[in-house]
Amino acid sequence: MRDDFLKAYDRQLRGEGEVGGAVRAERHGPLWWAEFDDGWGFVTYADAAAVPGAEVDALVAETVAHFRDATSVERFEWKTRGHDLPADLGERLVAHGLVADEEETVMIGEAAALAVAVELPAGVVVRRAGVGGGLADDVRRARAMQDEVFGRGPGRSLEAAVAELTDTDEAQLWLAEAGGAVVSAGRLVRVPGTEFAGLWGGATLAGWRGRGIYRALTSARAAAALDLGVRYLQSDCTAMSRPILERSGLVAVTTTTPYLWERS
Repeated sequence: MRDDFLKAYDRQLRGEGEVGGAVRAERHGPLWWAEFDDGWGFVTYADAAAVPGAEVDALVAETVAHFRDATSVERFEWKTRGHDLPADLGERLVAHGLVADEEETVMIGEAAALAVAVELPAGVVVRRAGVGGGLADDVRRARAMQDEVFGRGPGRSLEAAVAELTDTDEAQLWLAEAGGAVVSAGRLVRVPGTEFAGLWGGATLAGWRGRGIYRALTSARAAAALDLGVRYLQSDCTAMSRPILERSGLVAVTTTTPYLWERS
């Protein structure tokens, strides 16, 4: 199962599948260079053997020069995976001034196996943002909760986040509320042209963890994914989220480590 999931991931989600939402994207040899509306740049490629070791140093130098001289981004991310080649890719990126961020685990599961009933604590309700509440207000409150959990500062604008969720089912935000307060939230984003949807931005307030709320949120998003005709669900998760997603039925297939460059 893991090998089948990994093959589907490499075939469908790498390269072009990762830059579909970019405001600008271009090919450079085996690489994709992209810029997103949150001011970030992004670098990826289609498969684990796409960047030969003898060429990678030149490609990294060319990538740094591109984002430094031909764009206005303040930072870019080169997304690596644990099964990437060359094996010393991370060391080569560091040698060119990039810094490794936190390693995450790539998790994949069948949507049909994840859409199961999960009992919620009394008083907790799971719903899609904009259904039973105003969309912009739901997004604002969910972002405030996620910022509290992750400690993040300003990033993508509220307007851009709301626009992504407007007039389409392809991107959805789901909330868990207790007493009118958002205690957990996460997005479902279908990847066009693939069998996948991503589970992104999942977070639960510390005082509400361990009660099955995030598993219920995952189940709700899995059911919504099935309605969209999705087969697989994928998430890049932290060590905190991995056990929850494993209990929900997702399988660890590889790791991913972002290497970050920032304009000095």
